[in-house]
Amino acid sequence: MAQRHLDPTDPMAGPAPTGDALAGYLRAQATEFLRALRLHRETGSVANGAEGSVDAARALRRSARRISASLHTFQSLLDTGWCEGMRPELAWVSGTLALEHAYTARLERLLSALHRLSGATAAPAQPAGAAAGARADAAAGARTDPAAGARADSAAGSRAAGAARVGAAAPRDAGLRTPPASAPERSNLTVGAAKAGALLDRQLTLARTRAHSTALQALGSSRFHAIADKVAVLASEVPLTPSAATTDLRPLATAAKERLTDAVAALPLVTAGHPYNAAALIHGLSPDTVPHPQDAPWHQVRLLLRLHRYAREAVRGEPDGTSVVDLRLLSAGQALNRHRDASEAAAAAAQAARTPRIAPATAYALGVLHADQRHEVEAARFAFQQAWQKEAEAVSTR
Repeated sequence: MAQRHLDPTDPMAGPAPTGDALAGYLRAQATEFLRALRLHRETGSVANGAEGSVDAARALRRSARRISASLHTFQSLLDTGWCEGMRPELAWVSGTLALEHAYTARLERLLSALHRLSGATAAPAQPAGAAAGARADAAAGARTDPAAGARADSAAGSRAAGAARVGAAAPRDAGLRTPPASAPERSNLTVGAAKAGALLDRQLTLARTRAHSTALQALGSSRFHAIADKVAVLASEVPLTPSAATTDLRPLATAAKERLTDAVAALPLVTAGHPYNAAALIHGLSPDTVPHPQDAPWHQVRLLLRLHRYAREAVRGEPDGTSVVDLRLLSAGQALNRHRDASEAAAAAAQAARTPRIAPATAYALGVLHADQRHEVEAARFAFQQAWQKEAEAVSTR
C-alpha cells in the first residue's frame, strides 16, 4: 500500500481530480503551444536560427500531441463538436512538423549503421571507382525523379570531390595493404556502403527538403492560422460540459490504461522475451512494398502508451515526473520509439534497394542494412518486453 501514491489514476491516490484539473492542464498546454509558435516565428526570421526553430517545432508538436490526446481520453467531459473539429487538425499539425525531423533522424541512423557494418568508426572511405559508382547509382535513382536529377549530380559531385580529398590525405602505401582474405563480404560491403550511403543521402535529403517546404507552407496557411486561433481561445476558455466540474478524471484515465493493457496482451511478448529470435525478419525477402504487417500492433501500442502517459499527466496536472512508474513508462515508450525508427529505416533501405539499375554492391549493402535494421526492430521489442514486465510485476505487488 505504500506505493499507491505513485499512481495518480488510483482511486486511493488522494482527492478526486475533476474537470477543473483538466481545464488547467489544457490551458497550460495551449499556452505552451502559443509560446512555441512565437519562438518559431522569431527564430525563423533571424540568421542562424535553425537550432531555435527546430526546438520550437519540437515544442509545437509536443503541446499539440498532449492537447489532442487529452481531447481523445476525456472527450466525454468536453464539447463533442469542438473535440471532433480540433483533434484531426492538431494531428495534422503534429504530423506535418514531424516529417522533416523524421527524415533527418532516419538518414543519420542509416548512415551510422552503414559505418558500423563496414567496420569503420567514421564514414567509410570510398575506394577507387566508388565515387563514380555512387554518382552512377544516384543518377539511376534520379531517372525515376527527373526534377531531382540536377541536385543528384551536384550532390554526387561534391561527395566525389570529398572522397578525392580523403584519398589525397591517406598514406601513400594505403593502396598496397592487402585486406584480410577471410572477409570478402566485409570488403564488398565497404565498397557498396559508400555508394549506398550516397544513394540514401540523395533520396532522404530530397525528402527532408520537401518536408521542410511543406512545413513552412503549412505554418503560413489559413488552416494553421485557424488552428492557432482556436488554441489561443483554449488558453483562456475550455469548453467543458456542465457535468465536468463534478466528474472524476481517474476512471477515464484508467480506461486509457486498460486499452493499453489489452493491446499489449495481444503482442507476442513471449517471443519478444527471447533476444535474436528472428521473428522480425519474417517476410524480409517479400517483394511486397507495404510496411511489415507485424509492426502495426507495436505501433498501435506505442500510441496507446502515449495516451496513457498523457492521461496520467492530466490527472496529476503536470508533465511526467520522476517516480518509478513514470520512469518505467518512459523507458517502455523509448523502446517503442526505437522500434518505429528502426522499422521505418528498414523500409527506407528496402525502398532504396529497389532503385533501378544500381550496382550489385550497392544493392547488397542496402540488403545488409535492411536486415540490420530489422534486427534493431527485434532488439526494441525485447527492450519493451523487459520494461513492460517490470511494470506488470510492480502493479501485481501493489
